[in-house]
This record gives sequence, structure tokens and C-alpha cells, in this order.
Amino acid sequence: MDTLWTSDAIAAATNGTASADFAVTGVAFDSREVGAGDLFIALQGEATDGHRFLDQAFAQGAGGAIVSRDAAGPHLRVNDTFAALENLARAARARTDAKVIGVTGSVGKTSTKEALFAALDRAAPDTTHRSVKSYNNHTGVPLSLARMPAASRYAVLEMGMNHPGELAHLTTLVRPHVAVVTAIAPAHTEFFPDESAIADAKGEIFQGLEAPDGSKGGVAIVPFDSPHRDRLIAAARPYASRIVTFGMSPEADVRPIETMPVRTGGTFVSAKLGERELSFTVGQPGAHWVSNALAVLAAVDAAGGDLGLAGLALADLGGLQGRGARFMARIGGGDALIIDESYNANPASMAATLAVLGAEPGRHVAVLGEMRELGVNSPTYHADLAEPLVAARVEAALLVGEAMAPLAQALEGQIEFVHVPTAAAALKVLPGMLAPGDAVLVKGSNGVGLSRLVAALAGGIA
Repeated sequence: MDTLWTSDAIAAATNGTASADFAVTGVAFDSREVGAGDLFIALQGEATDGHRFLDQAFAQGAGGAIVSRDAAGPHLRVNDTFAALENLARAARARTDAKVIGVTGSVGKTSTKEALFAALDRAAPDTTHRSVKSYNNHTGVPLSLARMPAASRYAVLEMGMNHPGELAHLTTLVRPHVAVVTAIAPAHTEFFPDESAIADAKGEIFQGLEAPDGSKGGVAIVPFDSPHRDRLIAAARPYASRIVTFGMSPEADVRPIETMPVRTGGTFVSAKLGERELSFTVGQPGAHWVSNALAVLAAVDAAGGDLGLAGLALADLGGLQGRGARFMARIGGGDALIIDESYNANPASMAATLAVLGAEPGRHVAVLGEMRELGVNSPTYHADLAEPLVAARVEAALLVGEAMAPLAQALEGQIEFVHVPTAAAALKVLPGMLAPGDAVLVKGSNGVGLSRLVAALAGGIA
């Protein structure tokens, strides 16, 4: 692999002192992810200290480490390893000529980020960089930047938050040329007084916008159909040289002229981008994916990418693990469709994916884990899921987690359901609820642990 950082470049970026000359091909701060040639950054957190895992990192082939105390093996010593990570991120951003796209939103940001990567990678294979997994927080964003090769032509960085002010800081690291807000919805409401406050926090992403020549200004991409559209536009206006809206409305800058379901489950779309038209197929099912695709086209266009190749990439895009991946599981001598949405959940994404389930043939089964970080309105948000469950013609539901109690009460007499406290308890109940030909949605907040159910289904538990 090509060298990503030399010890001299790391020292210059972090103001650290190298124990020896070395070069690395990757960056990691989780010792479990360290591979041959990686730079291991020994972060110190509340729960653990990365310095404890230095021996493990070097045993796994780390090419060097950033530390704040003496260490064996090639290393670079700094006063503060987290500050060093951020400084390395700044240096990575400063040395590249890539078109940088930042993506945030209450729902759809990881899917949109992956679709954007696929679209841009078609035109610039091996020179398009992206955040991996959901590395979108105060450590994940600088790590994703630090991993960016200097020769990248495009970079797509996912940016998340659960408190005001977080994006205002992260966007100064990313300095996006294009900033996308996918949607505003109830998420992390435990930390915000209302949805308007969430919109304000998401709108912080625009504060880092800059033009490709480094001057102030860039392109802000805003969801037209959001009730917070005008609030987001107001947040973008002081920083953006151009604001582009996307959505289903005929007034949006990027909008569908026509949509039509296709036999494979996706959607054929004829879209309008200003005065131009583009026809393409969205491979993933659901109206929310049409919206994601419009945001992708707006961002590709703003970054100077190839719209035709972007359309081809959207047609080929598969589901992500925990975010729409599909597979057939062996159930009682037959097969059942499993839709894996186990990574995350909030009221908006629950409703969207239940609608996708409802469009599938066969008996509909929903395995739903509680939605977390919803604050004092959590009971109402959970109870309100009864309506999309009924609309999706769900015949059986398995509800997981104590916070699902209001939904269980709302479903009495409407849908057959079982309510259990944990994913472990759900694993015992689930096999008896399934039959060949079922379409099964598994969705919940990641902390509920429904990914274990998905893994068990993939392994043939029933």
C-alpha cells in the first residue's frame, strides 16, 4: 500500500517528537482494528486508555504510534493524543485538493454518504475517500480525515451530533465545499427542547463552507420538503455562495418529474436539476431512498461530478449492513426475507422502513427495538408507531425493550404482538413467530442489540 504518513509529516502536523523514522499506510485508534502498517493513536478516554493496548497494536503490525508517554516501538510523543488526532486531521485536509462533501441529517446520512461515495467513485475510482462505518462524531470525523490520502479527488465525510455546538466544531475540521442536510426529524430529542433546535444544530454544518480556492463560500444543499427548510436556508445564507434545495415538491431545485416502482423493488425516477433532466433507477426500495437520491444528485452536481455515472451507481447500490441489507433466511423448511435495519432508529426512519416492509409480498413481521435518546416525549413517539405498523399490514410484531411498553398498549386488539425486555429474550421468542414466505423487518436503536438477531437469522435459527 502507498504511504499515507511519514513520521516527519506527523511530527510537523502534531508538533510531536519521533523516536525513529517510520512510515504508515493507515490510521486507527481502536486497537481491535489495527492492521499491518497502521498508525495507532493511543487516545485516553473516560473508560479506557489506549496506551494499555500498545503492545497489542504493535503485535498486530502497527507501523508506529502516537503516544503521550514513553513507549516501546516506533512512536511519536505528544502532550495530548486527542489534540494530535485533530491536528493530523487538519493537516490531511490542508494537503489535499479534493472536492470535500460534508453530510449530516437526522436520518439518511450514512446511506446518503455511501450513495455519494458510490456515485463519485464511478468517475474517480480509487481516488474517492469516505468515512467508514458511522465514524461521524468528535473522534470519528478527525479519524476519517486523517485517513484521507493526499491525492484524493473527492472526499465524502459524514458528520453527526447529539448536542448543540458539535457540528460547529467538526465543520471547521472538514471545511466542506458542499454541505448536505438530508432531513430533520426527532432524534436525540433528549438533548434538545424541540425539532427547531435540532435543525439549528444540523445547520451548524454550513459554518465551515468554503470554495475550492479556499475563499469563503460553498454550496449548501437543503431538504425543500422539510418544515425547517427556511430555518436551514437562513443558517446557510451567511456562509454559502449558493443554496440548492432538493425534494418531491415541484418548487425544489432538484426534484422528480415522474417516479415509478420497478419490478425489482426500487424506483425509476425522471428528475429535474435546474434546466436539465436525468432519468435513472434507484436500486433501493422506499420513498425515502428517492429523497436520498435527489440529495446525492444535487451534491454530485455541486462537486462537479458526472451525473450519468451517478445515476448508474444509484441503480447498483445495495443495502448496507444494519441499514437496509436484505437476505433470505431458512425458516421451517422454507425461506423468509430479512430486512436488516438494526443499526439505528428514530420515529421518522421507523415509519419509512415500515412502509418498505408493507410493500413486500407475504406475511409481514416487524421486530422493533426501542428508540433511545428521545427524552420526555419518548412514550408518545413509541405509541405513535402503531399507525405505521397498521398501515404496513403487519400481522405480527416483536417489541424489544422497556420503552416499547406504550406501543404495546397502543397495539392491543389491533396486531398480534409479543413484548420482551431484551434482545436475548427476543432471540428465544422469534423462531416461533416466523414462517416460510414471511417478510421480516428488524429495526431498533443500535444499543438494543438487534444485530444479534440478524446474525442468528443469517445462521439459520429457525
